[in-house]
Amino acid sequence: MKNRIYIQQWLDLKPYDKQTPTDNYYLTISNKIFKILYSPDSFILLTYIDKKEIELLACFLASYFEDIISGTNIWNSFSSIHQKLYNKKLPFYNTKEYFDKEINVQDVAFLIWYFLNVIQEEKYIDPHNVFIAKIADRVISVLDDEYEFAPENEQLKSFYSIPEGESDFYKVRTGIDTILFKTWLFYPDSALELAELELEIMEEDDDENLMHYLQETRDSLLHTYNTRLLSLKGKEWAAQILGENHPLANDLLNMSQRIKGFFLYKGQNDEDIFIEHIASGKKFNLSKKSFDHAHLLTAVDTIMYIGIVKWQNEWWFSGVYFQNEFNADLVLNEKNSLESRRQVNFLDHESKDVKETLNQQLNAFLSYNKGSQIAFMPSDEIEQFVKNYTEYFNASLNLSQTEIEDARRRTRNDGLLNTENNSTIDFTEKSETGLVFFNQNSGVEIALNFNETLPFKNNSWYNPEVDGREILDLFISEETSRELAEYCIKHCKNKLPFFKSTSGKLFLKDIDFLLRFWKRNSYFTKPSITLTGKD
Repeated sequence: MKNRIYIQQWLDLKPYDKQTPTDNYYLTISNKIFKILYSPDSFILLTYIDKKEIELLACFLASYFEDIISGTNIWNSFSSIHQKLYNKKLPFYNTKEYFDKEINVQDVAFLIWYFLNVIQEEKYIDPHNVFIAKIADRVISVLDDEYEFAPENEQLKSFYSIPEGESDFYKVRTGIDTILFKTWLFYPDSALELAELELEIMEEDDDENLMHYLQETRDSLLHTYNTRLLSLKGKEWAAQILGENHPLANDLLNMSQRIKGFFLYKGQNDEDIFIEHIASGKKFNLSKKSFDHAHLLTAVDTIMYIGIVKWQNEWWFSGVYFQNEFNADLVLNEKNSLESRRQVNFLDHESKDVKETLNQQLNAFLSYNKGSQIAFMPSDEIEQFVKNYTEYFNASLNLSQTEIEDARRRTRNDGLLNTENNSTIDFTEKSETGLVFFNQNSGVEIALNFNETLPFKNNSWYNPEVDGREILDLFISEETSRELAEYCIKHCKNKLPFFKSTSGKLFLKDIDFLLRFWKRNSYFTKPSITLTGKD
């Protein structure tokens, strides 16, 4: 087989299936880039990715070129948000000489770094590696030679636009889907993640419900996926690509999280279907504009499994739907499921002063832990430590016995029969020691296997002979929060040799960008508070 890229490989990164007049031109550019990437001078790439992935990288970089030429605003949306956040166009690289809405060698270097660190996760590749700069220089020379003659893909821009007066949620959702799963910039990230999940489903499930599983997976990912770039969701990228002056930009940003789960049917009128979320008891009006099965709902308290999203102040059906007759056991299980209740947590967090509760808990933690926000201990003592702290916090509220009984009554009335978790967790399976951190934005957080790397006064397990770079695992891991990472940097950066080295200082310059990149699902911390027992 010849060392060249074929048209289908190029089209894999496009939001359309049928070839356009300009695709052959950009395929030629892809092959020119591929010759650079798959040459003896660039052999180091093969230590990180295979030949097929190098072909994909070539198409990826050619797509950047096509994006700039065609004015589709994909790349420029990223650089614009980065500018707003950090007052510079790009992370890592000097952009004193940088040309907006044109091709730049810094863009190419960044895109190579981004692609390599997303397509494989076994090794962290430093953006300042010399081989990245050398490849970027060679690639930009090809793009420079073609810049004056490159044709605009006139069809491409239409796929990333939504009419200004559009109110149909499904047409807007299609636009988000295109951006998240059919756009070159996110192809190695969200698009390949979706493809992997779909493949797993097709290999495991071949029954009549296969299409429902695939549909639910795609819809769930569309609403929940945070991209590696800036930890943003599809709706946020859509708003940026449309532009802040577009009438739908704010509507996109205000679109709610998706709620999925079991509901009770409570009736309907000409406009809405009335449903009640079983786990929380919250009531919703589901717009009939979004639901074609209203005629099948005849009996009150029919159980519905459904996904809903709030768009322009109306709740729309999104995902899959099925219904069952009333089942008392299912209702009881749902009312006792904190996981199901968490589906609607964001609604309470918008309307309640959760921050005040977290501040109370933080103050209690500081009092309990001798003024420190972090505690270190053997792993087998963590569970008891947390339990003792919880009891300490509850005692600090100084509730009377009557108030305690009222709280218990409200909780029982809300359907939650048992709020105590009697299960035990064996933290020692992962590490002999661990830490407990009070995250001011979420609550108690537990992290294992980091004690030896953290030089806190109250950490007797710190080992100065351990390689200081191992602290990078704390930042890379999605199991630890952004707040814990920032807390450790604040208190440890002057004590660890790594942060005093050249690479460590460069690392800290773009630490927030990197935390968004690594902790895409946990960067925006959510309170770990589920409100129950409400009158």
